[in-house]
Amino acid sequence: MRETPPLPNPPERLCLDDLPCLCRPLTVLGALALIGGLVMNTFFGPEGHFVHAYLYNYGFFLSITLGGLFFVAIQHVTRAGWSVTVRRLAEVFGANVPVMAILFLPIVAAVFNAMPLYPWSQPEIVAEQPLLQHKAVYLNPTFFTLRAVFYFAVWGWLGRYFLRRSLEKDQSKDPGLTRRMERLSPAALVLLGGTVTFASFDWLMSLEPEWFSTIFGLYYFAGAMVGFLAAVILVAMLLQATGRATVSITVEHYHDLGKLLFGFVIFWGYMAFSQYMLIWYANIPEETQWYLTRQTGSWAGVSLVLLFGHLLIPFFGLLPRAAKRRKAILGFWAVWLLAAHWLDLYWLVMPSMSGVEAGCLPLGLVDMCCFVGIGSLYLAGAIRLATAGALVPQGDPRLAESLAFENM
Repeated sequence: MRETPPLPNPPERLCLDDLPCLCRPLTVLGALALIGGLVMNTFFGPEGHFVHAYLYNYGFFLSITLGGLFFVAIQHVTRAGWSVTVRRLAEVFGANVPVMAILFLPIVAAVFNAMPLYPWSQPEIVAEQPLLQHKAVYLNPTFFTLRAVFYFAVWGWLGRYFLRRSLEKDQSKDPGLTRRMERLSPAALVLLGGTVTFASFDWLMSLEPEWFSTIFGLYYFAGAMVGFLAAVILVAMLLQATGRATVSITVEHYHDLGKLLFGFVIFWGYMAFSQYMLIWYANIPEETQWYLTRQTGSWAGVSLVLLFGHLLIPFFGLLPRAAKRRKAILGFWAVWLLAAHWLDLYWLVMPSMSGVEAGCLPLGLVDMCCFVGIGSLYLAGAIRLATAGALVPQGDPRLAESLAFENM
């Protein structure tokens, strides 16, 4: 790899120096929205609605960060040149772990206070179920918290490492920093694969601890990549609409991001089908009960919306080459899939909430408050990270290759 000089004064903006002023309003908005949602659920609505809504919205925004970490590590492992000009956005998403670690504290509080979220954290339920007593060695508040600390330590270190080395390279232009990140990335993928799998077991699958699926971690990973790719496409388009990175990010980069999005839509569908098919074929009551809930009443409609909205319709929508090269069309499908991914997390979490009337979907202002609250705080953290340097890694040895990249 040869050293590449900085961009020769391109007619574009590569900084977010006018956006830090948004961080404080976003933080205030996020805090007020979460408090409002908690207050509304205290006086109205079924018990436990807020903590369940908080959990699936948290899982949605966390998936974007985890998808960003995977994307950065994969690009370094494959020594990809095409993605250099969009990789900084992924590095920012992937480094937003401290905000997500702080936002996890309410979930820890719910576990230690035996709130109606995880059955295994409620002594009166555990006392009546021998299976939960058998699993108590693993599913208990203390070990749950210690595992979460380990997950966030791994993700936080990787996110900080990749972003800091990338920013340092902007100044030093040292290609050795790229080689160091390439050497770390295989181990990073192993760590990410293990921690994301067990985190999905702990935080989502254990909502119904009598049910289990060994493919659940891959299912969450596939959704995370769909969510991240949709988010990074929309952020890149938004930045270009404000006059930033208008030269560095081209239709060729959108084309490849669109191909990846298309590929992970298929992968998500494959994981969803594989999990469903194996459980349906085995027909074991402890396993089929999880799907039975999601195939009856109003939840059956949500399942069909996911089948068509998260797989079949976007599959055909993203299939044409033009859909990945026209920003308006690609942006439409990015918004569509981001909404489908949010609905997927809703479908995973909310059926486990007790006290919901038959045929009624627990969706309302509390859910919207959690989405706006967590989303505002997440965005404030991302903006702070993005202002630390340019939007394009100008010191990367493969920058020239990315700028000249063309799809065949």
